[in-house]
Amino acid sequence: MVVLKGIPALLSPELLYALARMGHGDEIVFADVNFPTSSICRCGPEEIRADGLGIPQLLEAVLKLLPLDTYVESPAAVMDLVPSDRTKGLQTPVWRSYQSILSGAGCTDTLAKIERFEFYARAKKAFAVVATGETALYGNLILKKGVLAPDALC
Repeated sequence: MVVLKGIPALLSPELLYALARMGHGDEIVFADVNFPTSSICRCGPEEIRADGLGIPQLLEAVLKLLPLDTYVESPAAVMDLVPSDRTKGLQTPVWRSYQSILSGAGCTDTLAKIERFEFYARAKKAFAVVATGETALYGNLILKKGVLAPDALC
């Protein structure tokens, strides 16, 4: 736990350090409990543990610090349903939570949906993957870091 003014206490020092080191265009993955985090991280991304924390609560905390990229179609993406889950009519209420939190942080773009294996490939190129305790199916989320205007750096 971090005990600093203005920093959400649930953000670990490791996660704060990763967020601070990311540059414009770098991506961070928030992985649900079923995501192959350790396997993906063997390919390069830093693995950060946030066991027991849900992605919505982490997303709210992270968006207080992380600017999102405004130069792309959508700075936030989820793993799309596989065809069999789409046929079954599987619902993904966690996506509505993400969209609501993103909107509350000023992001008006809709979540991009990425095919499963494309999502894995993109995750392998991410700056970091945060292994969370999120149990919602299709709870994985990618955020793309934006820039801060000079006046915001004070």
